[in-house]
Amino acid sequence: MILETLGAAVLGLLLAWAAAGLLAHRLPARPLIYSTAVAGALLGDFVTRSALDPGPTLVPLLGALVISAASLSLLLRPSRVRRSATA
Repeated sequence: MILETLGAAVLGLLLAWAAAGLLAHRLPARPLIYSTAVAGALLGDFVTRSALDPGPTLVPLLGALVISAASLSLLLRPSRVRRSATA
């Protein structure tokens, strides 16, 4: 149980690191990115574990990854669209 929780937190950190590297121009400050991803991963692990009862470890970690990605997507700002001067 403890290792699964740590694994979910590490998955959240890895997802946050990837998002901060790829989408830095569309995301807020890095501490918010990392904390949101870890909190989402822990929540996803808890919800998936509660819904499916004890079983294979891979399924709750997949749920942690999905909820973490969904919570990070809520932080995305719209990309800047350049408009032409004639429009």
